[in-house]
Amino acid sequence: MQASTSPGAGRPRSDLNADVFAATLRSVHEFGYAGATMDRIAVAAGVAKTTLYRRWPSKGALITACLVDVFGPAPVVSEDRDELLTTAIRWGAAKISEPGVGAAFAGVFTDAVSDPDLREILSTQLQAPYLRILQDALGESEQRVRFVIDVIIGTLLHRMGISGEPMAEDDVEALIAMVLGVFR
Repeated sequence: MQASTSPGAGRPRSDLNADVFAATLRSVHEFGYAGATMDRIAVAAGVAKTTLYRRWPSKGALITACLVDVFGPAPVVSEDRDELLTTAIRWGAAKISEPGVGAAFAGVFTDAVSDPDLREILSTQLQAPYLRILQDALGESEQRVRFVIDVIIGTLLHRMGISGEPMAEDDVEALIAMVLGVFR
């Protein structure tokens, strides 16, 4: 019997991506960003390392794709600026506190400092979609929205990096109050 060579052979791409993304976050959570190598991620996902490199040219590109998947679409739930920003900040804080997500975020940002290709991937695939959505929803300039994203995500990641814990709810509320103050 001959093996199938049709394009549909093997695991469907969406299932494969979901398996790889879950394995990526588990690996980052268990071994830290530096220890979550492409080898470890491939083993955890049950795929060959070459499968990973066919889809993502680097660990940073894989981590970025994983973060895009984790965060999904921005929660634009209201036209009210305060409600929109409050929801966005709580959403970001919740996502960053998920196992492996904060460490993946911080690690890929650190790698991007010295990797212009990774900075481009982060900018175009992770930040740009949220930047456009918030810019349209808030009616603010790109520079002002970029600053707010930097303050929110930077603060949340800083807390995770310093304490190893997500930001406490009281501090998330204080962050919300600070950000809302900028837009009044």
